Amino acid sequence: QVQLVESGGGLVQPGGSLRLSCEASGFTFSDYYMTWVRQAPGKELEWVSGINRSSGSTTYADSVKGRFTISRDNAKNTLYLQMNSLKPEDTAVYYCRNPRLERRGQGTQVTVSS
Repeated sequence: QVQLVESGGGLVQPGGSLRLSCEASGFTFSDYYMTWVRQAPGKELEWVSGINRSSGSTTYADSVKGRFTISRDNAKNTLYLQMNSLKPEDTAVYYCRNPRLERRGQGTQVTVSS
């Protein structure tokens, strides 16, 4: 069955960096556009970034543009999100999501606080 398993979250100070990973299984990873989404406490799910099958095209929410970088390794069935210059407002649970299959992982908590 489809599985998405995120990792790499944690507590970081403002201005710090984290790299999230998402291991995919149960489907042909390289065939699908993939995204990262996040949900802050008390807020709705927010799309963060997307990447096409071949990594030739990436898109970002305005709130993270220039600070976050999405990438993928199709040989490893893994999606990444490099997050730099983190801000307290980036605090959320981060999920990788396959929008066509309408599946997401269990999420990984990112907390940005001094």
